[in-house]
Amino acid sequence: MELTGKHVLVTGASRGIGAAIARAFARAGARVTVVARTAGPLEAVAQEIGGRAIVADLFDTGQVDGLIDRVEREVGPIDVLVNNAGMETTKSIFDTSRTDVDELLTLNLNVPIHLSRVALARMRERGHGHIVNISSMAANGGFGGMSVYSASKAGLSHFTRIVRQDLKGLDVRVTNLEVGPVPTDLLANLTHPPAVKSFARFRRMGLMPNVQPERVGSETVRAVQRGKRAVWLPKRAFLFGFLAGAPQRIAEPLIRDIR
Repeated sequence: MELTGKHVLVTGASRGIGAAIARAFARAGARVTVVARTAGPLEAVAQEIGGRAIVADLFDTGQVDGLIDRVEREVGPIDVLVNNAGMETTKSIFDTSRTDVDELLTLNLNVPIHLSRVALARMRERGHGHIVNISSMAANGGFGGMSVYSASKAGLSHFTRIVRQDLKGLDVRVTNLEVGPVPTDLLANLTHPPAVKSFARFRRMGLMPNVQPERVGSETVRAVQRGKRAVWLPKRAFLFGFLAGAPQRIAEPLIRDIR
């Protein structure tokens, strides 16, 4: 997709990965709308990139259900949706509360699915569009304390792989982007001892280097420009994602003629 003049919506864009993605799309010539629930930092990002800020609490079902309508009414039709908003909690399952589970599954899985289903219907009507779901390497394997977080990201990755079946024959694309550890506030708040030690061991082995937010931004833009199905960062994590998605790739040729 040629991005000049296209309208891109990025959730969770007040800082970290989301802000980097918004900046990258703006540099590519897109009109960018950023969404988050913290007004000050969000408006600063929007001002920096010459975009539009829309404050919304994605834990509020009503605001989620009306977000696509609101953005398209106030700013214009959405050509690209980047579902980036998410949260991470590393706790032993014995210390994980019902609230922890509900919040993780809501923000990391339910919200992207609901925003995608509304946006995809609009994109089908217009005949084009692209959705990028920001998932995680944890979708394919995690460490102690990451069971619920990993489950939420595994669900998002699997949703993205399979929703392509609903898009057969349409000029509408979806990309699954699985990211390793990014040096943001989320990673800084990782304190569960088994997870901290596991991350440290994998770094020493060279298996899990940090991924800079700016790289996530540039790779997200490239994925939309080239219509990529999947992106893994760091690149050496390709094998994990490839193996996790293998059953779906095996199934697709067997049902290729089914519409």
